[in-house]
Amino acid sequence: MTQNTFLDKLSEKIVSSYPDKLQDIVIVLPNKRAKVFLLEALKRQLTTTVFAPEIISIEDFVQNVSGIRAIDPIELLFEFYSVYLGLTEKEKQQPFENFANWGKTLLQDFNEIDRYLLNPKHVLSYLKDIEDIKHWSLDMEKRTTMIENYLEFWNLLPVYYDALYEHLLKKEAGYQGLVYREAVGNINHFSNAFKKHKLVFAGFNALNAAEERIIRHLLSSGQAEIYWDIDETFLNDPYHDAGLFIRRFKQSWREYHTQPFEWIANDFSKEKNIKIIGTPKTVGQAKIAGQLVEKLQTEGHGLDKTALVLGEENMLIPMLYSLPNSVGSLNITMGYSSKNNPAQLLIQKLFKMHTNAINRSETSYTLYYREVLDVLTHPLIEPHSGASYLVDVINKNNITFFSLNKLFEIQGEASPFFTLLFERWDNDVKSVLGRLSDILLMLKEFMGSDDEEEKIAKAFLYSVFKVINKLINYTDSHPELNNLAVLYTIYKQVVELAEVSFEGEPLTGLQVMGVLESRVLDFENVIITSMNEGKFPSGKTQNSFIPYDVKRELGLPTYKEKDAIYSYHFYHLLMRAKNIYLLYNTESEGLDAGERSRFLTQLEIEKKPLHNLESTIYNAYLPDKAYEPMLIQKSDKVMERLKEIATGRGFSPSALTGYIRNPIQFYYQRVLRIREVDEVEESIALNTLGTIIHGALEELYKPFLGKFLTVQDIDGMKALVDDEVMRQFVLVYKEGEIKKGRNLLAFEVAKRNVHNLLKQERRLIEEGDAVKVLALEETFERWLEDSRLPYAVKISGNIDRIEQRNGKIRIVDYKTGKVEKNNLVLKTWEGLPADIKNEKIIQLLTYAFMYEPNVNGMETEAGIISFKNMKTGFMNFSFKEGAERSAPIVNSIDMDMLAQFKTELIGLINEILNPDIPFEEKLD
Repeated sequence: MTQNTFLDKLSEKIVSSYPDKLQDIVIVLPNKRAKVFLLEALKRQLTTTVFAPEIISIEDFVQNVSGIRAIDPIELLFEFYSVYLGLTEKEKQQPFENFANWGKTLLQDFNEIDRYLLNPKHVLSYLKDIEDIKHWSLDMEKRTTMIENYLEFWNLLPVYYDALYEHLLKKEAGYQGLVYREAVGNINHFSNAFKKHKLVFAGFNALNAAEERIIRHLLSSGQAEIYWDIDETFLNDPYHDAGLFIRRFKQSWREYHTQPFEWIANDFSKEKNIKIIGTPKTVGQAKIAGQLVEKLQTEGHGLDKTALVLGEENMLIPMLYSLPNSVGSLNITMGYSSKNNPAQLLIQKLFKMHTNAINRSETSYTLYYREVLDVLTHPLIEPHSGASYLVDVINKNNITFFSLNKLFEIQGEASPFFTLLFERWDNDVKSVLGRLSDILLMLKEFMGSDDEEEKIAKAFLYSVFKVINKLINYTDSHPELNNLAVLYTIYKQVVELAEVSFEGEPLTGLQVMGVLESRVLDFENVIITSMNEGKFPSGKTQNSFIPYDVKRELGLPTYKEKDAIYSYHFYHLLMRAKNIYLLYNTESEGLDAGERSRFLTQLEIEKKPLHNLESTIYNAYLPDKAYEPMLIQKSDKVMERLKEIATGRGFSPSALTGYIRNPIQFYYQRVLRIREVDEVEESIALNTLGTIIHGALEELYKPFLGKFLTVQDIDGMKALVDDEVMRQFVLVYKEGEIKKGRNLLAFEVAKRNVHNLLKQERRLIEEGDAVKVLALEETFERWLEDSRLPYAVKISGNIDRIEQRNGKIRIVDYKTGKVEKNNLVLKTWEGLPADIKNEKIIQLLTYAFMYEPNVNGMETEAGIISFKNMKTGFMNFSFKEGAERSAPIVNSIDMDMLAQFKTELIGLINEILNPDIPFEEKLD
């Protein structure tokens, strides 16, 4: 910390004023965090060992004055609910989950009313009168039940307030406002009983009415002193929000008519380096903040003199990942809500999986694969679940829904941890909570203790663990917590109130904090993030039943006062700092966007002569080309692998067209043999549908291979279609769900396609076609030997169907997608492999080349049957030389045609086997 900070000045004053009575001084600060820093500052002033003064936060001090303990917000909500049930007729009682929505807001309003010492009956009946006036035009007879219930709610507010207040007083517990109101009532008694020498209030800015009353009473009785920390720049400017409250106290407190106002500093106008940095998105700010920390470190600035202030809490996780490794120690002091807490997200996933499993079927416990995988792949679970085999089986077998027994059957020997995660939940709320508590304890056991990341993960776990344990305690006293649905909604309500608190070494290393945690502290280097409107200051968000104008009239704080509080914190951070970095998000659209903060504009407009202020925008580096196509040179190993393919399994028609489509894909799939990762195919993909239809047709035609088909044969096949398609579905789609949703439609489409093909076949046979199927889904191979090739190359592939029809050999390729006749017309041989539009032609001609030795001089044709263009029937490859309409069309594939094709094919294979031609990615 820099010398000459507010805490240094305070400790100097205390040591010089009360050298012999330090242990009789009570110092009251705005927050607990500053205590450690003040003790350190006092140490620097002392040369001998003495008893330290008592240092306490304002909240703890007010609790001491009132004699009432502050109640936990979760406990408060339950206490309020029990009060509400006692006041409400049974038939009108709302379930806890509905009550909590408005109960939390009402508690905030009760809190404000008490902190500002307003008459609750006056405020709450005022609200009721406002609502009454809104409906004044409705005659009593015309008022609906809904309006009556609505007005009754406002009527009951004073009753709720009084009953809750009495209920909590009996328990000697209370929310903050109640504690403050009681403290004001008890201040005379406290003042008379106060035995210490002096109370010192220090570093305050905004005070609520109760705090003001207590402090002024103690000041006027001579038992207290107060030291402010305000710069003259803010105090003397009547329009500067940073001085709004202290300016008001200086003017209105009669104590300052007779005694000096202390202290007014003059630090803000001193020399400072201020850099305003705009960059896109939260992660951009995190990255730049990490670089700034590294820069300060390398320049020799101590990290213990550096504060990293996060304007919004969701910056914390990306920020931690962006800090350089050289940051040895780290002290995080900020509240982090449960919304993004990984442990909380895990509990939510478990709730979702188990409650849905119960609700899916009345008889069995049915799990959904996505919910299971969500749990198994959660970062806290994955390293310890031992379920990689289970995940593989689910993905490979398309298991979408399955029973709990099936899950344990696949897992085999389940660890105690796995069993805890997946064992059946019943409606016994206490046992479910006990199991969740055990899961969190087990996760804690899995973690180490030294690693900084592990410590943070433990803090996340502990925060949720406390919530679960509180809920376990509440199940005894609250019978309404009687089933899983209620438990889940209550869990969601109460976990919102649970913040994560981190532990660290407060005096060493980098200080990472929220805005409120920076109170009273001074740093030499300050980095502040999220300097955007709506974040810093936080804007007009107001969760209250009390309208803005009523708040103004009653003297309750509104968003204007909230902005002034932010203004003070911001300028106080800058007051004694030397190097200041202010980061904001330049994006004007999106979830975390917003215009830059007014504080930045204010700094620029009211720039002090000694301020070295600089504004800059950091954008990610954008190269001239967004993406450079990948280029893989053919090494000796690659050439060996290509020869292995060419002389081993051979090049298939799909491999050749794959190369034409994108050489890099050919390289990955054929050379490197990289397969796509198995994933559950929840909706049947087109290629899976194609496999099912191919398989069904193969099985249906197989008994008739080598014989001429009759109408009766086709009718026999038609009778078997539905069963065969179902069999293929089970074979190919394995355990995927096919009886509902899109998959049921896909099943019907597959049946329709097969029926349509058989219907067409039957019609053609009736019209006189003589058809003999020679081969189905059969693999053919042929060596391509030519002096133009470096060595003989095998061409090998699977042909869907070969038949003899009306004295010709016909090669048929089935396509589930749509193919038009013009896709199969070739006009010139030149550059055939260069155009991807020719891929189907190349495929058909390759089939014809492979089958040529078997044609025995018969005329050959090759073509496609497209299931999405069934009305066209068999579409054969044809060659039309020239663009003229009158140019002859050749449908048969003869020796000359195959010789021409062979030349083009050799050219394509030579390109693949040429070591000087790299595999180059095609972007389109």
